[in-house]
Amino acid sequence: MDNERYERGLKMLVRVDGEQGDRVVEALADIAPDFGRLMLEFCFGDVYARPGLSLKDRELITISALAAKGGCEPQLKVHIHGALNVGWTREEIVETFMQVAVYAGFPAALNAIFAAKAVFAERKEG
Repeated sequence: MDNERYERGLKMLVRVDGEQGDRVVEALADIAPDFGRLMLEFCFGDVYARPGLSLKDRELITISALAAKGGCEPQLKVHIHGALNVGWTREEIVETFMQVAVYAGFPAALNAIFAAKAVFAERKEG
C-alpha cells in the first residue's frame, strides 16, 4: 500500500472538508474500506494535490460539476462545506449555481441552491 498517497490525501481532505470528509471515510469503513482508501489516495492524494489550480478553484469546479450532474446532493453538501472552508462566500456559491442553470437547467440549479441553503443553515451562515 502507498502510505504516502494516503497521507497526502488525508491531509488534503482535512484541509477541504474538515470533519465532513472524515464522516464519509468512516461511513465506508464497515462496508467498503478499500473504496474509502481509494477515494483518499486518488481524489485527494493525486488530483486535489496537483499543482496548476488552487484548492479554492478546485472546490468551485467540484460544486459546479456536482450541481450540473444532479442527483449528488449528499456529496454536493459536503463540497459546499468545503467551498466555504477554502474561502468561497455564500453569495459566490449561490451565484455559481445560478450560472449552472444556464447550462444544466433550472432543476439542477434549484437542487443545488436548496442544498446550499441547508448547508448555510447548518453553519448558521444565512
